[in-house]
Amino acid sequence: MSTTSGTSSIAEPPFLGQYIDGRWCAGTSGARMADLNPYDGSVVADLALASLDDLDRAYRAAARAQKAWAKTLPSERSALFHRALAVIERRREEIIGWLVRETGSTLLKAAVEWSSLRAGMQEAISLPSRVEGRIMPIDIPGKQSFVYREPLGVVGVISPWNFPMHLSNRTVAPALAVGNAVVVKPSEESPITGGLLLASIYEEAGLPPGLLNIVVGDVEQIGDAFTLHDVPSLISFTGSTRVGRRIAGLAASGKRLKHIGLELGGNAPFVVLDDADIDLAVKAAVFARFLHSGQICMSANRIIVDASIADEFTERFVAHARTLRHGDPADPATVIGPLISAKQRKAAERNIATARAAGFEELLGGEIEGLVVPPHVFTGVANDHAFAQAEQFAPVAPIIRADDEEHALALANATEFGLASCVYTRDASRGVRFARRSEAGMTHVNDIPIGDSPFNMFGGEKNSGIGRFNGDWIVAELTRDHWITVQDEPRHYPF
Repeated sequence: MSTTSGTSSIAEPPFLGQYIDGRWCAGTSGARMADLNPYDGSVVADLALASLDDLDRAYRAAARAQKAWAKTLPSERSALFHRALAVIERRREEIIGWLVRETGSTLLKAAVEWSSLRAGMQEAISLPSRVEGRIMPIDIPGKQSFVYREPLGVVGVISPWNFPMHLSNRTVAPALAVGNAVVVKPSEESPITGGLLLASIYEEAGLPPGLLNIVVGDVEQIGDAFTLHDVPSLISFTGSTRVGRRIAGLAASGKRLKHIGLELGGNAPFVVLDDADIDLAVKAAVFARFLHSGQICMSANRIIVDASIADEFTERFVAHARTLRHGDPADPATVIGPLISAKQRKAAERNIATARAAGFEELLGGEIEGLVVPPHVFTGVANDHAFAQAEQFAPVAPIIRADDEEHALALANATEFGLASCVYTRDASRGVRFARRSEAGMTHVNDIPIGDSPFNMFGGEKNSGIGRFNGDWIVAELTRDHWITVQDEPRHYPF
């Protein structure tokens, strides 16, 4: 692996811990962290963690580098993403391998994430040429009015562990594309796939030093400081609503007010109306609930089924879920791999215990082995119960009966969250009418609630977040409007 001396060179595993100002270096906090494989507990990497000084160096490097980067031609920035796309395609198996080892992703899920990463990088190619200003009318003689769109400056990214490469890069790529620099603090559960591996891809693609920095550190030491630092203009966070609230408060309490982008918790309703294609809905619901062991913010967290078809749907759902293989994520036949950590296993155990204590009927279950939780299915679940209102983030499926369409809509909307939802019906017009009344940022008719297209809007309502990702929406989030006027003719002033 390259050292901190001399010019930058491409990193090869094992990673030291930090990527700052174009150099690979160890953190200077004196603390180390073992990055563990969640399936077998083996050490994936041993990393030296960042100090507050390391964090400051990363932000200062980004601020210096951003000024020149903002002046580069759009075609130059687009060329970077062409090269990065080629790197991603060439290193596909390496990326998938890291996702399996570090995050417990099954081969299927890792391939899905690689595809999302690739699509996001491909979309970023077009973004530099989509930053548009406006010429505005104005009621003053001899005056011209312009609105320029300019990069914010430095963007801080705090990324999660469940889709770490994709969810880091969906801010990193557009931020760089429109002329910003970036500092990333990846989750302590996925420091490599959430940050260091991504940096090595950009480095190989020829990104100038300082524009992308990765700080891997203990949240207790650098977590608040990451948001409070005076350099970043925007903090982009993907994670829990609880932490998102704290970050929002910190962003407003420092020396300068910061823009925030928050993609937070979810409790996606998967609604099956009385005229739905049951076979289609069952297959979709199983996939939407159990992909990546349910560790997706858009997972089908509550399955709401019209009472007239609930028995048939539930029987088929359980039969299909029973066939899902769980265990080693590196086995191509495995559908359900491990949860990311012991903390997540304990949360799953509490939720399962809550459902049992409430008397909900457990139709499918099994013994937890290590961090691998077999699929669990409960029926007769009350929508207002804590079990249904919790974001499961585990392969646990609550099935809820609805009296009719209106009741199904009321149940679907009865949550503090509003990220994604879906509805199944043979009548597309009925589905769209239902979707329009759904309190969510994204609703899909006859498809799963899990969806993220790089050129379509992504974002939630209520306690699921603030701001929007992808396409022109993310360009708006990562830039600022600057009104500039020119008085071509002398203007008369009243005194």
